[in-house]
Amino acid sequence: MGSAERKERDRQEMREMILTAAKKLFIQEGFEHVTIRRIADEIEYSPATVYLYFADKDTILCALQEVGFQELYKRQQVLNAIKNPAEKLRACGKIYIDFAMENQELYDLMFIMRAPMKKFLEPHEWTLGKQSYDVLRETVQQCIEEGYIKAQDPNIGAFSLWALLHGVVSIFIRDRAPMVPKEHQGQIVEKILGFAMEEILDK
Repeated sequence: MGSAERKERDRQEMREMILTAAKKLFIQEGFEHVTIRRIADEIEYSPATVYLYFADKDTILCALQEVGFQELYKRQQVLNAIKNPAEKLRACGKIYIDFAMENQELYDLMFIMRAPMKKFLEPHEWTLGKQSYDVLRETVQQCIEEGYIKAQDPNIGAFSLWALLHGVVSIFIRDRAPMVPKEHQGQIVEKILGFAMEEILDK
């Protein structure tokens, strides 16, 4: 391995170390209570080292979210093999649910935890998130075009389905449904998805 390759490997390892520490602290202490110095202390480096990789903690949170969106989009690629748009929509919902329930801390950072998210105020900064969301919107569009959904606006249809699934998984991720044992939560979420599909799809 050459010097340049070794430096790049070391850089990636340090970046991952910072992200791992920040993720842990954001979850345990809350985004608003964590400072760059606190993250630096966690990895036993100086704050200056962290600033070499990230401008501020908002940038760190965005990087963590991008990790999540990359994984979600990667999972969505299996949808390309499904020709029937109604089946594709069901599979799209299942992929989203599985991702959320299997990556609860990351999902919390992506969609639930309150944070200013200044970096994402610029539309071009949310490329990975939009890419994943467009998979859902385009699938809803296909369902409309082929008569599986009566609604005419794919944007409203996609956002409504996303809001439903997000609401359900968020309740479980934040432990707001003590009446449902944890071992039954996955099954309940899938049944809700099935119910939603029966109501949404017209065939």
